[in-house]
Amino acid sequence: MELESKLAILADAAKYDASCASSGAVRGNSLGGKGVGSTGGAGICHSYAPDGRCISLLKVLLTNLCIYDCHYCINRRSSNVRRAAFTAEEVVKLTLDFYKRNYIEGLFLSSGIIRNADHTMEMVIAVARTLRETYDFRGYIHLKTIPEASPELIEIAARYADRISINLELPTQKSLDILAPEKNINRTRHAMGRIRIKLDEAHERRKNGDKKLRHATGQSTQVIVGADASTDADFLARSDDLYGNFKMRRVYYSAFSPIPEPSSVLPLKAPPLVREHRLYQADWLMRFYGFKTSEILTPETPNLDLDLDPKLAWALRNRQDFPVDVQTASRENLLRVPGLGVRNVDRILHIRRFGKIRLADLIRLRISLKKVQPFLITVDHNPSALLLDSDRLRARFLPKPQQLDLFAPHEIR
Repeated sequence: MELESKLAILADAAKYDASCASSGAVRGNSLGGKGVGSTGGAGICHSYAPDGRCISLLKVLLTNLCIYDCHYCINRRSSNVRRAAFTAEEVVKLTLDFYKRNYIEGLFLSSGIIRNADHTMEMVIAVARTLRETYDFRGYIHLKTIPEASPELIEIAARYADRISINLELPTQKSLDILAPEKNINRTRHAMGRIRIKLDEAHERRKNGDKKLRHATGQSTQVIVGADASTDADFLARSDDLYGNFKMRRVYYSAFSPIPEPSSVLPLKAPPLVREHRLYQADWLMRFYGFKTSEILTPETPNLDLDLDPKLAWALRNRQDFPVDVQTASRENLLRVPGLGVRNVDRILHIRRFGKIRLADLIRLRISLKKVQPFLITVDHNPSALLLDSDRLRARFLPKPQQLDLFAPHEIR
């Protein structure tokens, strides 16, 4: 098979992995021979470096052959898809060619499991080792590791990569038993724990002046949302575990996408895409706003409100904590006000030292008054207690109903 054909198959097979932080925008392609400026057809995705830069990565699988039979995976053993496999030399050649043409700044490499986990991991490492040692490649490398692989191989992978990840896929062992019986959540957690230890050791060596050390600086993972009956509480509880115990840089939530010839245990349609969005918002509250999982969701409400963002939904459930005075409230309390982000809270804390804050000051900070006014006191604004206690407050923030197109074809939605 020609290299270009392999690239088409294995780049397409890699698109289901969200953990390279691809931006959410839909990008056009030039596969039809028209237009310029697109590299999507060549397996190039857009990711973000730790310093916030948007970088382009060649995102491919080493092979879409796999001995596992995970029901949700397009590349599962029983799937009737066209198969292909790169050699390590071919991936190195593609990476260097694309890099020299200024198409990419790095590589995101994953793989199906062939023969066994260790054999696959050795092949993935061979690509990264050749790039680093033979060609002195200094671009970004993200390697997808395999929890079943030996700890020694995962550690070697970390020496050549800037970021490594292990996909958890589902939040509970019960879900894995149904959809991915070859996988074990405790085995994955043990692998993540070993990676964390090595990352901490590398961090200490850098602090102590080891300038030449090359080692991954973090790990990430991905979970699939909507492939089974797992609740949002299940996902957030697992994420809380990963952030707290393994210093996970990022948990990626990937909405389940129906695949050709699906297993009978899979849902017939994808979950609402807004569910993935709400999980990211809740994840953000946990990481940067000091929220606990038990505050965002409760046993009575194990799933996020799809109509309202999680912070606003929490505020409506805890109206007794509002309104807060922008002039005297602590940073922690201001961060819980719907409509206030981390940057604007820090700006408010700075400017209130020099005078009283008015609504006009919030407008200058580009804060949405509609969202904050019911929850915030300023020198020229004190929200009505009747509004804060009213059932109409939730209705104020709900999406506006949309008029159906009377001339659209009749269909069930």
